[in-house]
Amino acid sequence: MRLLRFGPKGAEKPGLLDAEGRIRDLSDQITDITPEVLAPDRLRRLASLNPSNLPRVEGSQRLGCPLAYVPNLVCIGLNYADHAHETNSPIPEEPIVFMKHTGSIIGPDDRVRLPRGATKGDWEVELGVVIGTRASYVEEANAMDHVAGYCIVNDVSERDYQRHGGGGQWIKGKSPETFAPIGPWLVTKDEIPDPQNLSLWCEVDGRRFQDGSTRTMIFGVAHLVCHLSRYMTLLPGDVISTGTPPGVGMGVKPEPVFLRPGNVMRLGIEGLGEQRQEIVAGQ
Repeated sequence: MRLLRFGPKGAEKPGLLDAEGRIRDLSDQITDITPEVLAPDRLRRLASLNPSNLPRVEGSQRLGCPLAYVPNLVCIGLNYADHAHETNSPIPEEPIVFMKHTGSIIGPDDRVRLPRGATKGDWEVELGVVIGTRASYVEEANAMDHVAGYCIVNDVSERDYQRHGGGGQWIKGKSPETFAPIGPWLVTKDEIPDPQNLSLWCEVDGRRFQDGSTRTMIFGVAHLVCHLSRYMTLLPGDVISTGTPPGVGMGVKPEPVFLRPGNVMRLGIEGLGEQRQEIVAGQ
């Protein structure tokens, strides 16, 4: 299934995408796509529905984050060796973990607003892993049992805040409002047989900067779920943003390229759809 939420910000309704790419309204089945809906039995019930029997949503619709509530947005840094190289960073021996404030989450095509005075806004297309059941001290062999599905995350970053304003922590450069577009939909894991074999890309103003594959991750999805569950209890609805391939703005040679008002980002992951965001100035 491809689960989504459509409608004005703060008033989104639950839906799914049918085989023809049309939105079907799930409001008669569930009140919203909450963490509770990600339980295996609840997902199986939704999967058993015939989309053609659900109301068809007409016209162009804004899409919100496909989850009504994300308890935690956990991110992995430098998880592609070639991305570590372009940032002049050593290859990590174990996952680098940081958090993004959940107040940064927006819909996949909403505008991204640069903070006041920001000069080094950057893009990062990432595979998001959505947790479906509570995970604590899980073995890697069983880790995927706790995954409900996948989504696209744009881990928008302000590099000056990240590198010089955080006292060694990255959260300041990762958490400004609008810095976490998620969606367009949550694709259940049965539709993605191998999350370690997905192409992902990002363009700015039509120029392709990132063009990679999850095959080159240092730490795969199962390993990340296992690893994180040793240090924190992963909850239904948590999203793990698994790192970005090379091609970020700060790594462009000979001179870095950073986001400016009026730029348009487009990004996508195989099987998970596309996002589009216009950059606007802070207020």
